[in-house]
Amino acid sequence: MEFGYYPGCSLSGTAKEFDKSLKAVLKVLDVNLLEIQNWSCCGASSAHVTNHLLSVALPVRNIIEAKKQGLNEIVAPCAACYNRLVSAQHEMKLDEKLRTKIEDLVEEKYQGSAEVYNLIQLFQKTGLEEIKSKKKADLSDIKVACYYGCLLVRPHSLANFDDAEDPVSMEEIVTATGAKPLDWNFKTECCGAAHSIAHKDIVLKLSKNILDDAIRNGADVIVTACPMCHSNLDMRQWSIVRSDKDFKSIPVLYLSQLIGLALGLNKKELGIDLHFISVDPVLAKVKEEAVA
Repeated sequence: MEFGYYPGCSLSGTAKEFDKSLKAVLKVLDVNLLEIQNWSCCGASSAHVTNHLLSVALPVRNIIEAKKQGLNEIVAPCAACYNRLVSAQHEMKLDEKLRTKIEDLVEEKYQGSAEVYNLIQLFQKTGLEEIKSKKKADLSDIKVACYYGCLLVRPHSLANFDDAEDPVSMEEIVTATGAKPLDWNFKTECCGAAHSIAHKDIVLKLSKNILDDAIRNGADVIVTACPMCHSNLDMRQWSIVRSDKDFKSIPVLYLSQLIGLALGLNKKELGIDLHFISVDPVLAKVKEEAVA
């Protein structure tokens, strides 16, 4: 199985452990990624709030580059990148005048859309049975709070692979790893996203609400598929502890890292050693042999 790969800015920089773990996992699952040549930033998360034309042109340019390589199926692991790519394609389909402006701006012809998959859709395509069949570790003692955030399942008209308010697709993947997904209340609540710099106080409050609810419901770890969400939930815990001495930290993993643990990959291979909050309490619950 082979897909085009759009890493976006985060996975080639601040979320390199996401990129590392995804590639390691897909190697085990016999899935090949072909990186889009000459890709550029898709504009998330600033272009769409500053210049509409630019917010469409940037992701469309990457689709054009992918199509040049003959890539009709593209994986965009970052939830924000995924959202921008599918939204831009939708606008190009509906608005002929906008399409003409974009083509003039990028000096390329738009040759039609490509199928764009987020991380959850990718593992749905590769098959949950494939994960189950290649498990090498028992994660049954690990209780997981699956965190979708704002962009992974919204807007429902475009990201219509799951329910926008009460999604369950990530829980199905977690179940395939052998870990135990939990029912909790904040799985699609906003963490503050890119306001992390300009409005740190808002992000701290929103992120703490999410973290508190996961802990309150007995989670050992929060699992996400968005670099910005991971950054806010993982890194900001240090600031939360300074203002709330009673706050109990909780590890935050990418979905690809949890799958990697089930497949027997180690901490270094998955980039788990790069997180701010130690994942050692979770690793201590990983058993070497998978339960038959």
